[in-house]
Amino acid sequence: MTDNRSPALPTDRADPTPRVLSVNVGAVREVEWRGRTLRTGIWKEPVGERAVALRGVNLEGDDQADRTVHGGPDKAVYAYAMEDYRHWREREGIAAHPALFGENLTVQGLDLRAALVGERWRVGTALLEVAQPRLPCFKLGIRLGDARFPKRFLAAERLGAYLRIVEEGEVRVGDDIHIVSRPHHGVTLGLMAESLRDPGKAAALLAAPQLPASWRG
Repeated sequence: MTDNRSPALPTDRADPTPRVLSVNVGAVREVEWRGRTLRTGIWKEPVGERAVALRGVNLEGDDQADRTVHGGPDKAVYAYAMEDYRHWREREGIAAHPALFGENLTVQGLDLRAALVGERWRVGTALLEVAQPRLPCFKLGIRLGDARFPKRFLAAERLGAYLRIVEEGEVRVGDDIHIVSRPHHGVTLGLMAESLRDPGKAAALLAAPQLPASWRG
């Protein structure tokens, strides 16, 4: 079930500047699911106002249980937008709050579906690069207490953004997100999501030199 004790999402701001609303990390834990004991790192918690270092392929204090499908250079940081959380709150009544979907950065003021593969963000002192959307596994269903949720998450195409760490640094709540470069190929995270159900669009993804190898296959 959703943890209703967690902090609620903030209300809309007049200031349109994209920014970080919450920085979230979490250690791997064991959970019981359908008679099995599983390890997962999807439970994240907001760290408050302290700065968090981004080093290598992770945030300080964060971890993933299975690096074959989570984490690594092309999935070092996961961002999810408050605007997309609002969709789940209004359409499905989910008590959305920062870190509910296991994201490291809860952000505001960005249309992540329109983000381009290879687009770069300056966040705090770190430089991040958009790599790919999230493809949900069954553990998102465990987190939501609903085994069917990953299919609805995928169908809604509000998948968030996985980011590469181009330059190490620190991030904290309130940091502005500056989009410092955008490639010209037109391959967005939204197009990548659409290609999953429309194979005719898949070839267009190859126009992005920064496309992860897993998608080139």
